[in-house]
Amino acid sequence: MQFIDEVRIHVKAGDGGNGAISFRREKFVPKGGPDGGSGGNGGNIVFQADKQLNTLLDFKYHRRYRAENGERGRGKKQDGKWGRDTVLKVPCGTIIRDALTGDVLADLVDHKQQVTIAQGGKGGKGNTTFATPTNQAPRIAEPGTLGAERELVLELKLLADVGLVGFPNAGKSTLIASISAAKPKIADYPFTTLVPNLGIVRYRDHQSFVVADIPGLIEGAHEGKGLGIQFLKHIERTRSLVFLIDSTSEDPVADFHVLLNELKEYNPSLSKKKRIVALTKIDLLQSTHVRHLRKLSFGRGTKSVSISAVSGDGLDALLHAVWKMIHPNHQRTRTASL
Repeated sequence: MQFIDEVRIHVKAGDGGNGAISFRREKFVPKGGPDGGSGGNGGNIVFQADKQLNTLLDFKYHRRYRAENGERGRGKKQDGKWGRDTVLKVPCGTIIRDALTGDVLADLVDHKQQVTIAQGGKGGKGNTTFATPTNQAPRIAEPGTLGAERELVLELKLLADVGLVGFPNAGKSTLIASISAAKPKIADYPFTTLVPNLGIVRYRDHQSFVVADIPGLIEGAHEGKGLGIQFLKHIERTRSLVFLIDSTSEDPVADFHVLLNELKEYNPSLSKKKRIVALTKIDLLQSTHVRHLRKLSFGRGTKSVSISAVSGDGLDALLHAVWKMIHPNHQRTRTASL
C-alpha cells in the first residue's frame, strides 16, 4: 500500500433548511393560522480516528467532502429533517490544520476519538414561531444559515512504541523484518526505505509492541538533506528510540552522536527520549572485535546491545532491553499481583 502522510482537502458542512410560511385552512381562524415548520440543521463534517488505517491515501484521490443539507420546513408545523453528518475516518496520529492559517484544529491520537471540524448551518424558523397575540398571521420565516466551509491539511505522524533511527543501510529494514511480520524492501544500498514501516513485535506471554522503521538519516537531515524533515517528524510520536549503528564503522560512537545531534537540531525533546544503541552486523566481525564493542560508551544511561539481524545473534537480548525500556515497571507490577 502506498504511504501518504500529508494531503490537502476541502470540506463543506450542510446548509440549514429554510423555515416555511404556511397557514392552516380552518374556518373562523384569521388567514387560517400559521403552521409553517422550521428548517432542519445541516450536517456536520466530523473526523474520527481509526486504528485500522495507516495511510491518508484515500484523501489523495478524493479531496472534496460535503455533508447533507437540512430539509426545509413544511406546513402542518412539520420541521425539516436534519442533514446527515459526514464522518471521515483517518489513521490514529492524524493532525488536522487550517490550510490558510496553519493553526492546529485537532490532534487525533486515540482510536474512535472524534472531532467536529465544520459545523452545519442552522435551520431557519418557520412562521409559526413568529406568531404573537398582536400578529396572529405572520408572513415571515427565516432562511437557513450556510454550513461552515474550510480548506484543511491532514498530516499523519506515526504512533509507535519504538522508533528505529540510523544512517542509510544501517540494517533497520532487515531488523524490522526479522523481529516482526512487516515486509519492508531490503537491499544493499542507501535509502532502500523510502516510506516509514510499522511492525508489531511479539515479545512473550502474549505481549507485543509497535516498532517504526524510519528512512535513513544523514548529517544535515534537520536542514532537509537526504530524506530529511519529511520523515524526522514521525520520530516525534514514538515513545522511545533504538539507534542502529553499523558495527563495521570506523567510529560507532561518533556515528551515534551525529544521529543524536540531528534529532536535537530538529527537535530538542527528541534527544531526551529513552534510547538504546543496537550495534548491527556483528556477523561480519571477528569475535575479538565483537568483544571490543562491549567496551564502547554511548553516554550515561544509554545501554548498547550487539546484534545481527541476519544470524539472529543478540536479538533476544535487544527485545528484552526494549521491553524493559518501554515498560520499566512491568515486572514489579506483575510480581506484586501474584
